[in-house]
Amino acid sequence: MAQWEMLQNLDSPFQDQLHELYSNSLLPMDVRQHLAVWIEDQNWQEAALGNDAAMANMLFFHFLDQLNSECGRCSQDSEYFLLQHNLRKFYRDIQALPTGSTQLAEMIFNLLLEEKRILTWAQRAQLEQQEPAPEAPGESQQHELDSRILKLQAMKEKLVKSISQLKDQQDVFCFRYNIEKSARTASLDPRQTRQMNILQETLNELDRQRKEVLDASKALLGQLTTLIELLLPKLEEWKVQQQKACIGAPPVGGLEQLEKWFTDGAKLLFHLRQLLKELKELSHMVSYQGDPLNEGVDLREAQVTELLQRLLHRAFVVESQPCMPQTLHRPLILKTGSKFTVRTRLLVRLQEGNESLTAEVSVDRKSPKSQGFRKFNILTSNQKTLTPEKGQTQGLIWDFGYLTLVEQRSGGSGKGNSKGPLSVTEELHIISFTVKYTFQGLKQELTTDTLPVVIISNMNQLSIAWASVLWFNLLSSNPQDQQFFSNPPKAPWNLLGPALSWQFSSYVNRGLDSDQLGMLRDKLFGQNSKTEGLSWVDFIKRESPPGKLPFWTWLDKILDLIHDHLKDLWKDGRIMGFVSRNQVRRLLKKTVSGTFLLRFSETLEGGITCSWVEHQDDDEVLINSVQPFTKEVLQSLPLTKIISQYQMLTEENIPENPLRFLYPRIPRDEAFGCYSQEKINPEERKKYLKHKLIFVSNRQVDELQQLPELKLEPELESLGFTSGPEHGPGLDLEPLLEAGLDLSLEPTLERTLEHTLGEVSQGVLEPHPGPQLQLEPIPELDVQAMPEPDLPYDLRHLNTEDMEIFRNSMRIEEIMPNGDPLLPCQNTMDEADVFSPSHFYADGPLSPSDY
Repeated sequence: MAQWEMLQNLDSPFQDQLHELYSNSLLPMDVRQHLAVWIEDQNWQEAALGNDAAMANMLFFHFLDQLNSECGRCSQDSEYFLLQHNLRKFYRDIQALPTGSTQLAEMIFNLLLEEKRILTWAQRAQLEQQEPAPEAPGESQQHELDSRILKLQAMKEKLVKSISQLKDQQDVFCFRYNIEKSARTASLDPRQTRQMNILQETLNELDRQRKEVLDASKALLGQLTTLIELLLPKLEEWKVQQQKACIGAPPVGGLEQLEKWFTDGAKLLFHLRQLLKELKELSHMVSYQGDPLNEGVDLREAQVTELLQRLLHRAFVVESQPCMPQTLHRPLILKTGSKFTVRTRLLVRLQEGNESLTAEVSVDRKSPKSQGFRKFNILTSNQKTLTPEKGQTQGLIWDFGYLTLVEQRSGGSGKGNSKGPLSVTEELHIISFTVKYTFQGLKQELTTDTLPVVIISNMNQLSIAWASVLWFNLLSSNPQDQQFFSNPPKAPWNLLGPALSWQFSSYVNRGLDSDQLGMLRDKLFGQNSKTEGLSWVDFIKRESPPGKLPFWTWLDKILDLIHDHLKDLWKDGRIMGFVSRNQVRRLLKKTVSGTFLLRFSETLEGGITCSWVEHQDDDEVLINSVQPFTKEVLQSLPLTKIISQYQMLTEENIPENPLRFLYPRIPRDEAFGCYSQEKINPEERKKYLKHKLIFVSNRQVDELQQLPELKLEPELESLGFTSGPEHGPGLDLEPLLEAGLDLSLEPTLERTLEHTLGEVSQGVLEPHPGPQLQLEPIPELDVQAMPEPDLPYDLRHLNTEDMEIFRNSMRIEEIMPNGDPLLPCQNTMDEADVFSPSHFYADGPLSPSDY
């Protein structure tokens, strides 16, 4: 939409400003409206401020042609009589101007500029009415910087025009001075005296204009200094955000806006530097006593050069920190012999047309002088050249994509010496970049550094190296402190908590909520989270709980488990994850039977377990947990299938799934059904019957019987353990063991391959050793009830009483139509393939776990 068309749609207060603008202008408003499209298509700025008389003359005569042609059209229609009058009047008025072309260009340029200002304020007021919320600080600062740069550009153009007028005045003075000098006589006649007075007035005017130009340059320099003081903190904010983004915080924005501001500021400074050189030349051509340019220009030029140097050195930054392609989620960790990428950028996008810029890379330019500190070299090329063509199209960017580090050998042979006060994962190294920059005669050597990197020699060190990167970038106040881990500070929870949440949000797409963070805080700090910080040693080495895993190792394994096998469940909030056993009991005991939740094991490395509640007839609440599933298990069977197909044998040896509702009360199939949809191939379905892999836990008949003689410890009661029988007087344990008493604590998990033809292939997982011993109810010591010693183990506990009904109604030929099973020495070639159903295998009671 054209500018004039938008102005016509403004609210009345802003239209009043527009009417006031044209009431004081030589250009009538109806002429502006009738020629709106043509006027807005012309480059009035160049004609008015570019000191281009030819451009101004061309626009002047084209404008007259437009007025003539429009007058001819209006004369054919009586409705446009008033417009025709205004067109003719304006045609005569602009021809009567002393410098018609220049004055016309300046007038229209100023009118368009004021129109744009009115339109900007109107649009801003309209946005404020639509969105009553206050404008974001970043946006308001951006508008302020853009407005400031426009104002500086206008000041610069005005200074250019003033210097042009100063040159004209100096030319007039030189001409009159030379005439007076050639016509000077010994006796002063009235004519000569009058010429001398005119010459003196010309010199006075020249001096006045020189002072005005010098003051204008001083004002422009002051405004430019303020602009730079506003830009540099913006860049520092970006660097801080980049540092946090490296350890998982939300990604930082691009540098395009900063590049535009820095480039505009640098252009103004370089232009001012050139104008000051022109003033110095004028001073050399004409100098007199008290000339303000003699000392003022040199001072201003020195100030501009210093400001330019400061801007250029700060504008050279590392846009993308070092990172290996295989570990993009963990930058600032490099491995010797492996390629890594890094990108640098000069935010001042100014390059000489025939000058290539070369960036050179070095490692540990100022390495610490400590014994055992490793040193590295760049194995590949350490230079990158940027041609003017690439600089114009992509910006001044040096993208290093194939850098490789190699450790220096100590003493000329053997491997490098790494026996220092710091471990390999605590050594911090800095990669530096140097560029020799030249523009308009100004030569500078620019240098920038990366954030400290950790250099490892084996990928097994990646986890601890990332902990070092996290700790440094979270707590260091000096991004170049390579001796940070000589005395690392403690981390308060208000900093460490969000950083731990960033690890999950950046890697598995969902951070930690307040409850999950609270569990981690209690695990790390106990009751001292508000008063004490966590030490570096406690973060990576202290076992929590004692005798188990270090905190960071435990947390990092959980991150890998989620990323590789549980990412969708975690992202959708199906996994509660970080919740203690006591909290599980408090949550589940108030819910209906079969309510379960998923949490990470606190004692097993990278494990997730399922806990559910059962309400007994005697109002007792049992909390059951299965042995945690690790990545080895989840590689074979996804957790969603384990949950949907999990089976537990009831007292009648009937399998059922005890998992009914995901906490708080989401039906299991509703919560996990969308993750278990399988694609069915009709062709395969014709050939084979479908099978599936399931997990089975056993619950024996007497498992829930309670005998009051055995007292459990309070801690075990809080975990939901059921009590077993107490030994009677004189009862020896040895006969019980000989009788086949099962003393297993952990529930037995089976992986059963179930075919619809009745064959069940069984694969029994080894039960995780439990720390407690649980006795099962003692069977009656009846000789007839004792299992036969030569029976297989899986048949010793078989209940034969229910099979009495088959004794007289089934014949052995119907059960085994092909005779006895084959012995190992017999040939199987002549035997028929027979499928027979088998029973579920179970060898232990289901009991609450310690996970």
